[in-house]
Amino acid sequence: MGGNTFGKIFKITTFGESHGLAVGVVVDGVPAGMPLSEADVQRELDRRRPGQSILTTQRKERDKVEILSGVFKGRTIGTPICMIVRNLDVDSRPYEKVRTKPRPGHADLTYWLKYGHVDYRGGGRSSARETIGRVAAGAVAKKLLAAYGVEILGHTVEAAGVAIDRQPTLKEIKRNVEKNPVRCAIPEKAEMMLKAILQAAAEGDSTGGVVEVQAHGVPAGLGEPVFGKLDAEIAAAMMSIGSVKAVVIGEGDKLARLRGSEANDAIVIRKGRIVTATNRAGGVLGGISTGMPIVVRLMVKPTPSISKPQRTVDLVKMEEAEISLEGRFDPNICPRIVPVAEAMLALVLADHMIRAGKINPDRFV
Repeated sequence: MGGNTFGKIFKITTFGESHGLAVGVVVDGVPAGMPLSEADVQRELDRRRPGQSILTTQRKERDKVEILSGVFKGRTIGTPICMIVRNLDVDSRPYEKVRTKPRPGHADLTYWLKYGHVDYRGGGRSSARETIGRVAAGAVAKKLLAAYGVEILGHTVEAAGVAIDRQPTLKEIKRNVEKNPVRCAIPEKAEMMLKAILQAAAEGDSTGGVVEVQAHGVPAGLGEPVFGKLDAEIAAAMMSIGSVKAVVIGEGDKLARLRGSEANDAIVIRKGRIVTATNRAGGVLGGISTGMPIVVRLMVKPTPSISKPQRTVDLVKMEEAEISLEGRFDPNICPRIVPVAEAMLALVLADHMIRAGKINPDRFV
């Protein structure tokens, strides 16, 4: 199986399956001399860890990270950083009943069609546990970016059909997102989202939504004019996250319904800097960053694991069948996608900043 490595200079390779011994990541291209501890990584992993609230699978995993290489006496040494998280609360029994019956909405069928064999235990490689490696690597990228003034923030803007009715301020995002299980920056909307999610869950169903991730302090000039466009690589990064079915940069979909005079961001001078008066483009023009905030929205489909009966086929008997899933599922995956989306944006930006000469690839700051 290919396709497990992401990035050009700042590169990551994730490994492991949901019910295997461990999952993890190898991060290459981190400059030497950057302070890094397991606590730095653990903070981010704790945000995506299961069992934190009624909106996440109740699989009880500590998700404790172990750094195996690339760090000495609290600093990176310029060599590959290998991090693992051991799988402890594994229960494969519910999956034995459906091992020959691909679950609708999951990758079971496509893995079987491609490889003729699939790890049916919790989705195997296609499980959301694969994102542990991404979040761990993203923690490293975030720390590197922070040293250069780049901050990344994510939040849920829609869930179970309930959407925010205004753009929250940065202060609201920082203050409120981690205070509710939906990770919505507007408390009253968070309560409405939670109620709608739980109502669907009580009916044996799941819901989807929209997650937004922003990057502030990004310098102008990141990205290449044609095939290495910054927004193209951001979109690819976000689309690589399971359950993400569409990506919007800036006001992307809305721009399709505007006139040019409405869609274009006016160019102005503010405090001696050339900026745009608005940011409908989401911080990228011609595939190159403008210096304005990067704004990305991810459309997240409903969690495919539901307890309602669903139609499928038996791959051995080659006949149609019906399944009702048992196990521990997220009724809405948006809250746990927030830290994953932040990580993927951090990875793209760290890679591009090194490629653009904004970060010394050999030595920290």
